[in-house]
Amino acid sequence: MTAPVGVGIIGHGFLARTRSRCWARVFGVPVDKSFVAGRDPTRAAAFAEGHGWSRGGSIDELLSDPAIAVVDLCVPQSAHRELCERAAASGKHVLCTKPLTAFTGQGCAQGVAIASTDPRVMLERAMEDAKAMVDACARAGVQLFYGENWLFAPAFQRAAALNAASNGVILEMRGWESHSGSHSPYAKEWRHVGGGALLRLASHPIGAMLWLKAREAARRGASSGKGTGTARVERVTGAVADVTRAIPSGAPSDVATGWHDVESWGTATMHFGDGSVGTVFGSDVMMGGMQSHLTILASDHRLEVAMSPNDAVRSYAARDGTFGDEYMMEKASGQAGWNHAMADEDTSSGQQGLVQHVAECLATGRTTDCDGALGAEVVRVVYEAYAAAR
Repeated sequence: MTAPVGVGIIGHGFLARTRSRCWARVFGVPVDKSFVAGRDPTRAAAFAEGHGWSRGGSIDELLSDPAIAVVDLCVPQSAHRELCERAAASGKHVLCTKPLTAFTGQGCAQGVAIASTDPRVMLERAMEDAKAMVDACARAGVQLFYGENWLFAPAFQRAAALNAASNGVILEMRGWESHSGSHSPYAKEWRHVGGGALLRLASHPIGAMLWLKAREAARRGASSGKGTGTARVERVTGAVADVTRAIPSGAPSDVATGWHDVESWGTATMHFGDGSVGTVFGSDVMMGGMQSHLTILASDHRLEVAMSPNDAVRSYAARDGTFGDEYMMEKASGQAGWNHAMADEDTSSGQQGLVQHVAECLATGRTTDCDGALGAEVVRVVYEAYAAAR
């Protein structure tokens, strides 16, 4: 029998709860939910007990445990580089949530307004961190998995298969992830997250588009002798704004407000080497639940990929609470009216498929193509867009 894949998770917030459910549902590969760690070992231990992990404690304890094969980083991006390097040095594979890295003030003097830093400096420092993470894992002979869940959403996987089976060329892509905004104060300050809606939300369609174009270039290059350089993003345009500033003082608002120095709306257009384009949006002012969508316009087909919401189950209720405490979907404000009652959001969002992919790669020795290099390219595109917007 195949030995279980030992999993350790660092973090005990919203994403850690999602990943805990997903690791428990991996099929075909035995998984040992070994350890939860955090800056506060007591909170980590409490999380472990409540979410089906064997034990919890300090980060040092996790990294010194030889039974743990992969470390799942569910922590803010400012901690990604340090924890990735430490995990790799301990001989452990790394699954790092998106974005891979961000500029949160690295190298800035205390008291400096971080958001006003030249975006070219932001790009340089974020890419330094990304390269350090990729290099650390390469030196240690471990894999760095980039946690882009869109790539593993069943709707996206089906669309990608259809696209690959055609003879068409992708000419234009449009993608967005939007909702009513994070109410966490940390998401509203550049020094905590490294950007706003463009970084937090639009990084999903950016990663998906880069992956699709790389796959297409590899297929066409194999048949035509052309290189994969046509898949590289050669130019980025962008615009950002805090559109919630348009809300008059005292006016009602059901979207998050109070953004300190980050954008609540952002868009970027990627110009690929073959002449095709991809436009992405991230918005914190869309009510009615999470919306994650990708449109692919190719020379001989069109694909509409609705990851969230989907219409597998729709519900209607005159009052909130009609269905007890049943969950509807991420960022839904309640049960009243028409709702998309997501059947299995962990699966439809791709989170379950991502974890399944990591487990299978580690069990079989297969190499991922959802890796640190993809994550680093997403970072480059985002900060190129910030530079263009500036």
